Amino acid sequence: MGSYIPPYAISERMLELVSSISEKVGRLTVYKELDSRPHLRRNNRIRSIHSSLRIEANSLSLNEVRDVINGHAVWGDRKEIQEIKNAYAAYERISEIDPSSLEQLKEMHGIMTRQTVESAGSFRCSNEGVFSGDKCIFVAPPPNMVNGLMKDLLSWVKEFEGKVHPLIMAAVFHYEFVFIHPFADGNGRMARLWYTVILSRWRSVFKYIPLESQIERFQEQYYEAIAECHANGNSNAFIEFMLDMTDRTLAEVTAQINKSNTGVSEYVKRLLNLMEFDVPYTSNEIMERLGLKSKEALRKNYLNPAIELGLIRMTLPDKPSSKNQRYVKL
Repeated sequence: MGSYIPPYAISERMLELVSSISEKVGRLTVYKELDSRPHLRRNNRIRSIHSSLRIEANSLSLNEVRDVINGHAVWGDRKEIQEIKNAYAAYERISEIDPSSLEQLKEMHGIMTRQTVESAGSFRCSNEGVFSGDKCIFVAPPPNMVNGLMKDLLSWVKEFEGKVHPLIMAAVFHYEFVFIHPFADGNGRMARLWYTVILSRWRSVFKYIPLESQIERFQEQYYEAIAECHANGNSNAFIEFMLDMTDRTLAEVTAQINKSNTGVSEYVKRLLNLMEFDVPYTSNEIMERLGLKSKEALRKNYLNPAIELGLIRMTLPDKPSSKNQRYVKL
């Protein structure tokens, strides 16, 4: 009996997207654009976690997610706060993960769902389905088949790593994983994490590419692609969808970096040099460090341009003039 090979076929559209993605990744890798920008790497990691959890109905805002990760007190649902801590702990271990390991898959699920799911780290024992809102996309295989199906899928990853392009392998795995639906909860989060794991073994820059943010924007199409694959009996539509999302995300990251390269004035550079990452500063503290006496000059030349470039943030963005306002370097 031969090895299991998931059903899919390479299309011209897939090849075009793989070429486009490879070109964009090549430019980022050659110039090591993210290596010299820890604030962009961290900000993108936070965006990844925020978007992946929002797809699963976590209601906390991006700023609240950032505050939880930075160890600040956040008023919110205890389970949602724990989900953020869990996701951050899981993403921080991306470099250690062997994507073909069944043991590590269960271990990472245990981390991802710690204190939020009773069966954390264990395959499901009941029938499950994949839903988009109240609509059932498909019914997953029965629980007695899960262990064998996951062993087959992970064996394929191990045997064909280096033979199948990582962009194709990551997308195929993502669909097959969602179809098998091995856990009672957390399958979407794990599928998106493993997509990043597989790609980061090809190019480490993917550890800091917020692919999840693009999927969140096109969540309806995400589920439509899954449903189409289920109807067709192959992962072709989902591969094209994920390649498109990856290509779009890389285009955004490239634009973000280009903007950062060309849009930073000497004023903003001075501001960033005196601020520590994730430390909140009052406007008076910043003025004192810069040797300024005019709050208007501070806002016009320093704070507003830095906020527009996404280099610093207000702790109270809805109350820009609040006496409790603080500014944080990202």
